Amino acid sequence: MLVGAGVFEAVMAAALSASKGFRRLKPTLLFLAASAVSLTGLSIAMQAIPTGTAYAVWTGVGATLTVLWSFVTGQERATLAKALLLIALVGCVIGLKVVH
Repeated sequence: MLVGAGVFEAVMAAALSASKGFRRLKPTLLFLAASAVSLTGLSIAMQAIPTGTAYAVWTGVGATLTVLWSFVTGQERATLAKALLLIALVGCVIGLKVVH
């Protein structure tokens, strides 16, 4: 549930960027839908996982996928340093979930 909510957080961020300040209808609607799904998933996960851990995993998954999406779409240049930092971020997210 929590990882899925993090995926929708990445969709939310990409849609927010594509909405151009909420001036484009389809990305704005996608942002609203993804926000509702993401926050609902986070809320459900927080019933079983401590808030700090749930929030860290949610933002870590969302941030990692958002950066990867920006690499794929060419909005951001991939570098070795960024790749290593993303690997460290994913490792920390996994670690937080494992020790929960």
